[in-house]
Amino acid sequence: MSDTGVDLDGRRLRTVRSREALTRAAFDLLTERGFDAVGVEDIAVRAGVTRRTFSRHFTSIVDAVLGDVDQDVHAFNDALCRRPVTEPPLLAYRNAIHDWFEAAHGGERAELLARRWALFQRFDDEPQLFAGYQRIRVEGQRESVRIIAARLGVDPERDARPAAAVAAGAGLLIAALQAWAAGDDPNGLPELIEEYFDTLVALTKEFRNEESPS
Repeated sequence: MSDTGVDLDGRRLRTVRSREALTRAAFDLLTERGFDAVGVEDIAVRAGVTRRTFSRHFTSIVDAVLGDVDQDVHAFNDALCRRPVTEPPLLAYRNAIHDWFEAAHGGERAELLARRWALFQRFDDEPQLFAGYQRIRVEGQRESVRIIAARLGVDPERDARPAAAVAAGAGLLIAALQAWAAGDDPNGLPELIEEYFDTLVALTKEFRNEESPS
C-alpha cells in the first residue's frame, strides 16, 4: 500500500474513533446529567476533541447521543444488501438482523449492548431522543424497502411486497426492542428477536389453516 493509502486509512480510523468518542461522551453525560443539562462543549471536552470536530460529525446533541443507533441502521441495511438474492424478502430481513447483530454486538463488542439497552430505557423520559430515534428508524426502513425492491426487480410504488416485508420485519424488531427495553436483561435481545419472528411464522401457519369466511 502506498504512503497515500496509509495516510487515508489513518484519517478514516481517526474519524471513526472521533465519532465513537463523541457518541460515548454524549451518552455518558446524558446519563449523568439528563438531556437538558448537556451542551456541545461539554461533549467535545469529555471526548477530548474540539467543538469544530463535533460539528463535522453531528448537527445536534440528539444526533450525537444516537450516533451508534444511526450507524446500526446503516450497518443493518448493508447486511440486507449482502443477503443472497434467492432468499425470500422476509427471510432475508430476518437473516440480515442476525448478520448485523453478530457484527455489531458479537465478541468483543458485546458490552455495547448494555449501553444500547440503557439508551432505549431513557426514551420515555427524553422525548427529543425518541423523536430522533423515530426519524432514524423511518429513514432506515425506507432504504430497506428500496433494497428489497431492487432484490425483487420491482417498483416499490407499484408492488407492495417490498414495503410489506419491511413493515413485517421492522415491526417484529421494534416489538422485540420494546420488550427488551422494558425488561431487566441487557443481553436478552437476540432471544427476543428470534421469539417474535418464530411467533409470526406460527401465526402465519394458523392463518393459512383457517377456513375462508363464508
